[in-house]
Amino acid sequence: MSDYVRQLQIPGDSSDLSRRAPLALRLHLDLPLLLLLTLLTVFGLVVLYSAAGQKMAALIRQGQYFLLAFCVMFVAAQIDLKRYQRWSPWFYVLGVMLLVGVMFFGVGAKGAQRWLSVGGFRFQPSEILKLVMPLTVAWYLSSRGLPPRFKYVIACLLLVALPSGLILMQPDLGTALLIAASGLFVLFVAGIGWSYILGAFLLACLSAWPVWMYVLKDYQKQRILTLLNPESDKLGAGWNIIQSKTAIGSGGWDGKGWLNGTQSQLDFLPESHTDFIIAVLAEEFGMRGVLALMSIYLLIVLRGFWITVRANSNFGRMVAGSVTLTFFVYIFVNMGMVAGLLPVVGVPLPLVSAGGTSVVTLMAGFGLLMAVATADSGRLR
Repeated sequence: MSDYVRQLQIPGDSSDLSRRAPLALRLHLDLPLLLLLTLLTVFGLVVLYSAAGQKMAALIRQGQYFLLAFCVMFVAAQIDLKRYQRWSPWFYVLGVMLLVGVMFFGVGAKGAQRWLSVGGFRFQPSEILKLVMPLTVAWYLSSRGLPPRFKYVIACLLLVALPSGLILMQPDLGTALLIAASGLFVLFVAGIGWSYILGAFLLACLSAWPVWMYVLKDYQKQRILTLLNPESDKLGAGWNIIQSKTAIGSGGWDGKGWLNGTQSQLDFLPESHTDFIIAVLAEEFGMRGVLALMSIYLLIVLRGFWITVRANSNFGRMVAGSVTLTFFVYIFVNMGMVAGLLPVVGVPLPLVSAGGTSVVTLMAGFGLLMAVATADSGRLR
């Protein structure tokens, strides 16, 4: 009995049992995820320098965005999950109000009205919904028992449909689909039955023709037709896809070398520093470079799933699963779009394409992941 007593932890004892948690855990940072994100951003800056025409100003600007994004990620990781859970409905109401404001006071560009301008600062409210949507659906389901019953599934679909419909009116089909997907992924992680998934698939098939006739704009229909036959308009709608395929194919296995691409450096490839940046990577670094990038993405997604599985609450599990799956969809859609497997919908390559709002939003999502990962650190180590 005396040996057992001696092993108990004594308050103020300096033994191993009373040591403080590692610094990363005290800062609510998941070290493996942080290292992978840092590696990805460095990789992205290297590719962006070439894709942006070797302009140092573009590199510095993107570096500033990354610095801001990491700060946002750090702040997001410090907030307790229970606070996110309490604030989620208010975030949702604010996000919907901002989307309504876009309809009346929005700033237009290239035929779309998607931005609000406040004090000379312009931002896109739909980006906020990419985080708010999974938080809101997870908040709604977390106190109602899992797997969700039919009436709760319908309520979640209505929560998803309202902001998605407002964004679709801007019009911004790509963002609307991503936001809808982020909410639906919460339902999937919540354990929704396969009968619901099959029913949704059948409904999507049945609604394809009405959506084509009455919902899609002419330019959106043209994108789908171009996907099926890009050579039908080589100098018009099919130009981007044809040039991106040429760039990818010409890179081969080894690539032409950094800064030595022809399609991008000679400006044959439009949007080379944003939506089509992976074509620049494939041309200059070859298939080896693409596989290296995909490996980093894969490790990030696997870490996200690991955090999801080890989460100590239903709310944290649903949020982490949705953030991870949405990140995967970003990658899949962009790569499929550039390779000519999916229609061009204007989805950037995560943390590689140039951009500010999307980078900050993505990193805020990873801050949520870290908040989930460190909510109960003992389960992750």
